[in-house]
Amino acid sequence: MNKKVSQNIAFFIFKFFGVLVIGILFSIIGFIGYNGIQVISWEFLTEFPKEGMTSGGIFPAIVGTFYLVVGSLIFAFPLGVMSAIYTTEYAGKGWIVRIIRIMTNNLASIPSIVFGLFGMALFVNKLNFGDSILAGSLTLGLLVLPLIIRTSEEALLAVPQSYREGSLALGATKLQTIRRIVLPAAFGNIITGLILSIGRVSGETAPILFTVAAYFLPKLPSGIFDQAMALPYHLYVLATSGTDLEASRPMAYGTALVLILIVLIMNLIASFFRKKL
Repeated sequence: MNKKVSQNIAFFIFKFFGVLVIGILFSIIGFIGYNGIQVISWEFLTEFPKEGMTSGGIFPAIVGTFYLVVGSLIFAFPLGVMSAIYTTEYAGKGWIVRIIRIMTNNLASIPSIVFGLFGMALFVNKLNFGDSILAGSLTLGLLVLPLIIRTSEEALLAVPQSYREGSLALGATKLQTIRRIVLPAAFGNIITGLILSIGRVSGETAPILFTVAAYFLPKLPSGIFDQAMALPYHLYVLATSGTDLEASRPMAYGTALVLILIVLIMNLIASFFRKKL
């Protein structure tokens, strides 16, 4: 077998599996879209659930999901970026950095339900936040913190060392170099961690099950210490624990479609800002 034939075979295999993955993705989205579009309406998006969640809308779950995504990222994003700055710009290559990275990788592999139990023990019980948006946001923030740290580190390490050396040679301090040279150059790629975190946070069920999610709460939260409905948990309830599964199944598909669209819109917005930066 000559090189050209083996190369064509390898390209065909790569292309086949690439198309296969895309086909699976579109089949899942198409299935949910086909079944969910039947219940999507203005009333479905803006009304409160009623009749045991077999009718009405999902507006409280949409608002609750938005609060949790924003709250978790307000906590995790600055902390993750600052941790990445420390490990890449200040800590050098010693044993401290190796320990931090090992622990970060270990945290990233822990099942989300463990974060939920930890959040319940610390934020709900120990700190007396109760089942609240604050407790849920902090728990989700801890969940995505390793992801933000690792992606931010990669973004900072991708900035050429000559940028730093040129800035220092012109008399800038290390802090000025990081703030005015390194961060602006890396921020477009740091947004990648933010995009991945949005998708992770908005789709988690186990952590919010222990810290914030309400089974049925036909009202909007009035503060960060209130419980809230959330789309992932609402979808779980509709699919498994509803009083009438046949009646609630279309609502479940509609909720899943709305969740996918929300994640897609948030990712597009973040990608737009990444492109501008």
